[in-house]
Amino acid sequence: MSDFSEIAANSAPWVAIQRNPSSGSGKGARQLLRLIRALKKHGLRPRLFSRRADLEAAVRNPLRRPALRAIVAAGGDGTVIDVVNRFPGHPIAVLPLGTENLFARALGLTCDGERLAGIIAAGTVSRFDCARANGRRFLVVASTGFDAEVIHLAHARRTGRIRRWFYALPITTALARYPFPPVTVQFDDDPTPHTACLVLVANLSRYALGLPIAPHASGHDGLLDVCLFQCPGRWRLFRDLMAVLRGTHLKERHVVMRQAKRIVIAGEQPVCVQIDGDPAGQIPVTIEIEPSAIEVFTPGEVQSPVRNN
Repeated sequence: MSDFSEIAANSAPWVAIQRNPSSGSGKGARQLLRLIRALKKHGLRPRLFSRRADLEAAVRNPLRRPALRAIVAAGGDGTVIDVVNRFPGHPIAVLPLGTENLFARALGLTCDGERLAGIIAAGTVSRFDCARANGRRFLVVASTGFDAEVIHLAHARRTGRIRRWFYALPITTALARYPFPPVTVQFDDDPTPHTACLVLVANLSRYALGLPIAPHASGHDGLLDVCLFQCPGRWRLFRDLMAVLRGTHLKERHVVMRQAKRIVIAGEQPVCVQIDGDPAGQIPVTIEIEPSAIEVFTPGEVQSPVRNN
């Protein structure tokens, strides 16, 4: 086929779907099929990818790239940040098939393939801030300390999809062994370093289980919301968790909430880092905000800077 013929054959808008094989079974598989059928009804050509390399080749193809309407991340938060990191500049859509689905919840999205197809066809694209941890993008939250340790332990023994009960053993292990080493946090606008044992850096307001760690965080303000828990220990950790559940943790003297565009977390002992529920190495880590860096297909009711695609 000639270049001209191939371009003509592929000129209709198409949608790339990155499926996480660990997430898309049962209900997820049914919703994927509904998404594909509904996209076709809207005149869009869906292509489903289970292998990352195949999606990479299709998106990079110069004959296909101009007609690419959206890249769908069909999986959990890890699949979303994988797509965001690998394909900057391409509008994304999210079919939440994971455990927490924090970013999808912030958009008001559920596991509904037909609805997502309608959102993509409508073409409302919103801009969101993105953050980077040592250069790797994330959308919801990064952290160092106890919860990052739990995530590292969980992923070390992962063999398939992670459900909430899967964290029971890693939490128990961390409670028994984690020494709560201190870290130092340097803010871009403050020469004085702060000390903490648990640091959460939020781009959006809610964390796992819907916990309102940073209730005023927004994906549209160009700022990171940084929550420092300064007192170590298991008993203090339990009390802090109860305060978060009550929404009163920001009133505690040892809890500090700050906003910044860039922070550096370092320390003398190895401390784990996680981003959006995935392991991200150890400190030192530099975290910075990228204002309005990504475009996401969103329902019309989402309040954010928008354009029609």
